[in-house]
Amino acid sequence: MDIDGIPSFDEEAILDGIRRWVMVESPSTDAAGVNRMMDLAAAAMAELGARIERIAGRDGFADAVLARSPRAGEGPGILVMCHLDTVHPLGALDGLLPYRREGDKAYGPGILDMKGGAYIACNALARIVECGLETPLPVSFMFIPDEEVGSPSSRRAIEAEARNHKYVLIPEPARESGDLVTGRWAIARFGLRATGRAAHAGARLGEGRSAIREMALQIPRIEDMSEPDNDITLSVGRIDGGTFVNVVPVECTAEVLAVAPTRHALDDITARMTALEAIDPEVAFRVEAGPVRPLFEPDQAMMSLYRKAAGIARELDFDPGHCSAGGGSDGNFTGAAGILTLDGLGVRGEGFHTPREHLLVSSLVPRSRFLAALFLGLE
Repeated sequence: MDIDGIPSFDEEAILDGIRRWVMVESPSTDAAGVNRMMDLAAAAMAELGARIERIAGRDGFADAVLARSPRAGEGPGILVMCHLDTVHPLGALDGLLPYRREGDKAYGPGILDMKGGAYIACNALARIVECGLETPLPVSFMFIPDEEVGSPSSRRAIEAEARNHKYVLIPEPARESGDLVTGRWAIARFGLRATGRAAHAGARLGEGRSAIREMALQIPRIEDMSEPDNDITLSVGRIDGGTFVNVVPVECTAEVLAVAPTRHALDDITARMTALEAIDPEVAFRVEAGPVRPLFEPDQAMMSLYRKAAGIARELDFDPGHCSAGGGSDGNFTGAAGILTLDGLGVRGEGFHTPREHLLVSSLVPRSRFLAALFLGLE
């Protein structure tokens, strides 16, 4: 392709746009906050002439937004899949993760995962439109409200919409090396519940049966199922239980995230988890299987898309490798469904899901140019 025809980009203008998105806190469980982000994204796409379709939220989650290219009637095109929810709680901006820039690093909740990538994808299309250029295929966007919790309310819409397109591009964070993501391991969630027997914790401790103690005994049993050398991991990431400190706790719940690089490993984890029984025979213990992100394994067609993208990248003076990644994304759904999917197209940085989350400012223009080149180069 003619790289001279790729629009120019302004690093500071891009960063300022990302800052505006980051300043709207949008944890998955705060539907109002996520909907404010959806309003921003919908407005940005409407300015480009896209037809906006709002999919009403359900199960306590925010809306999803479809921004269809004005040329969407001309056949299957490119679907850019972005999520606008984050893992950071309300108040992170005023607490552990204020927006700030320190040299090449810009910090903020969701700045890397994935508001930075979502913004540069929107901005790449905006620059194409501003320059009077036309993409060979229609480019549409889908903004997801609940990706960080497994996309339970939006999976069906994701899969249905993706089937109408030739390619799915996902600007999730790039690998630290800049590599693209051509596969995603399976992600399974499990809910745990222990039910004990109440008693006064001071006067009648022996009469009670602690649900929290049962859960505490189960956690190492579960996490010891991990096989890090085989890329199999299980972790308990959330726990809740008890009422008052002087009452033996009757209820305790927890959530498990399991990552499996193969179908066999996923089936084995599921069988072992659902077979768990209480350690204390006087406490009830139950495991419920939750949302699953299916295994996305690259086939020859997927690798052909990667090679085309890598060829475009080389014309822009960088040579990205590729990998399968342990972190899940909505690419699990589209890739597993056999739709040509390329992931990890977003900005570079480190520390996502932590108070150290940041992007590298120096990656904004190169990754923006790459996205614009993909929009202009994929046929």
